[in-house]
Amino acid sequence: MKNNQLNPLVQDRDANVATLPAPGPATNDAAFDKLRYQPAPRLNPRPVPAPVARATSPVAGPNATIQAVNDAVRETSAWVRPLQQEMGRVIVGQKQLIDRLLIALVTNGHVLLEGVPGLAKTLSLKTLAGGVSLRFQRLQFTPDMLPADIVGTMIYNPQDGEFRTKHGPIFANLILADEINRAPAKVQSALLEAMQERQVTLGDSSYELPNPFLVLATQNPLEHEGTYPLPEAQVDRFMMKVIIGYPNRVEERAILDAMATSEPSLGVQPVVSGEEIIRARRVVNTIYVDDKIKDYIVSLVLATRDPKAAGLDLNGYIQVGASPRATINLTLAARAAAFLEGRGYVTPQDVKKLAPDVLRHRVAVSYEAEAENINSDDLIQKILDTLPVP
Repeated sequence: MKNNQLNPLVQDRDANVATLPAPGPATNDAAFDKLRYQPAPRLNPRPVPAPVARATSPVAGPNATIQAVNDAVRETSAWVRPLQQEMGRVIVGQKQLIDRLLIALVTNGHVLLEGVPGLAKTLSLKTLAGGVSLRFQRLQFTPDMLPADIVGTMIYNPQDGEFRTKHGPIFANLILADEINRAPAKVQSALLEAMQERQVTLGDSSYELPNPFLVLATQNPLEHEGTYPLPEAQVDRFMMKVIIGYPNRVEERAILDAMATSEPSLGVQPVVSGEEIIRARRVVNTIYVDDKIKDYIVSLVLATRDPKAAGLDLNGYIQVGASPRATINLTLAARAAAFLEGRGYVTPQDVKKLAPDVLRHRVAVSYEAEAENINSDDLIQKILDTLPVP
């Protein structure tokens, strides 16, 4: 035993092996066997590597994201089809108008309508308000209106000597501003300020407007006497300008069958709540837009400012091109169109379908174009036909 302790080879071996105590008075046989059959400790235990997340390929990543967005869109857009069917029971035809109203509703935008009287503009918005369980107000604009007639005013109470706030009809979810071009500039600016800021200032206090908040303004293209045309800067605040046309023969006959009575059926059942609309807006913001489609949207807007750089010869027909609001609103509108169809991604057709409604009031034509009876729709259509589609 003494020689073993002096031998360095034995010392190295004993250093790597568990030493067993010799049995003695303080160690019984059970304790000795317990220590004897314990496993020897490892010299250099290998560290266990942490689990590494599997790297996804650049192709599978976006596909997985789009699939998740598709599932969210299908879940949150379940009310779209029932609402369209419920509105279709009252509104005959005018599918484009209904879709544009829903697009503005889920993107927090506003719509400017232009069409002759009697094309169900008021009825469409009132029906939409009934199907969404929101408060609806109709404002008939006249030349003698004041801003207080819309936003409200401060009323003096002689009993306590204090001013009390009286909210105007603008404090509703859906506003129909009928014949907005008949109101003077003060009234127009008061309404458009409420549209932009989503709040109204009365006295020293500001009051937020309800959410959701949608303004549908109408213009009569036939009568220009006693009107105040909207300035270009104010028209630009509208997300879309929709041109309403006459119904076709089949739709006209359906209107006759449904409305040619003293008591037409105009009631609709609520389909969706305001909270679901706000939830849908968050989903719309996540809809996938490919980089090529983003570049296509930018190219469309830039072509209205500098047609020659886009390879277009428009002979100076465009006086003022579209503003950056057009780029923003066209992207939002395309996302909303995909949402209405239950898709989580935008296609070029979505952009082309909505480009005239988003751009027509933002492109000002020159005197040469007016002399040749060329309007902004003609120029926008030529741009859409010329630029390559991704």
